[in-house]
Amino acid sequence: MRPDTPADHTTEAERLLRTAAQYPEDQEPLVLQAAAHLELAGDRSRASTLYDDLLAAPESTVENPHLIKALKASNLWEYGHEAEARAIIEGIHAAGPLDAAPWQVAAETLEAHDELESAHDFFSTALTLLLAPGEEVPYATQSLLTGRHRVRRLMGLDHDAWDELAGALHTAPVPLDELHDPKRVWSLGSSDPVELKAEITRLRAELGTYRTALSRPFPVAVLHWPDQELRELLSTYPELTEEYVDRATHLSRLEASLRDLHATGTPNLGIVTGTVPSYEAFAASEAASPADPGLLPQYATTLAARGRATPWPPSRTAACWCGSGEAYGGCHGGG
Repeated sequence: MRPDTPADHTTEAERLLRTAAQYPEDQEPLVLQAAAHLELAGDRSRASTLYDDLLAAPESTVENPHLIKALKASNLWEYGHEAEARAIIEGIHAAGPLDAAPWQVAAETLEAHDELESAHDFFSTALTLLLAPGEEVPYATQSLLTGRHRVRRLMGLDHDAWDELAGALHTAPVPLDELHDPKRVWSLGSSDPVELKAEITRLRAELGTYRTALSRPFPVAVLHWPDQELRELLSTYPELTEEYVDRATHLSRLEASLRDLHATGTPNLGIVTGTVPSYEAFAASEAASPADPGLLPQYATTLAARGRATPWPPSRTAACWCGSGEAYGGCHGGG
């Protein structure tokens, strides 16, 4: 049942924390979900503790430190710790992460507290870092374009090229300019049935956009094995050598598979990263042999369903999914 009351949200948070304890490889996304439910339950202090616990883990085990910091800042600001929240947000700006999520959370936090100029700066800086001219706009980056468009409308600024791009990518029946019209709020107090009906239509369109974003199916996920994990996998289960051959072949096949799926119009593509202990635990849960190649797609799907997928393609300036440390455009995205 969907949580509706503070008690329901607390119960759901406890369930997620128990699940995180059972699946430590999935701890970070599960704990973040639990923290979100605690915020909705009004237990913001405990939510902050969860964020702190994640950040206190060894740096090599934290996958999205900037996102965790942004969520912590947003939460802190809501219960009276504005100075600390601002310091965290400034730190995110200085770090310049190559991931859309922390930028969006920080920008929307500033926007929610009427810091429109700062929010605009965050959105614009993020797009400068993440959006290369002429490339297809990744899904996560589209939300930055939309947020920036909204803030610029509130500031009364004229459209620029990014605003036009945001409008072109918007698929709801009500144009983005209407959804972000600052004058909309006044129509809610109107006694004119025509105006009220028009506003209801706009609100339904906006709600539909949010529902679509929240209910997107988990990605069609392709399984990636880091170098050391692949060595261990093939050493332990040589039956899988035909599936992967070697590291270079594995990486090239992975990128080629994603490009083929993209070319056929398959939406919401992603990459999940496997580990041998996690894979063996999954095989045991399925009463199957890890040496069975047919188990690999099921493992990938399960990881994606747990929120472990990284959207593909990354922007050309973002770090390549293969872990080389190079920009995607100069690595596997250069073909």
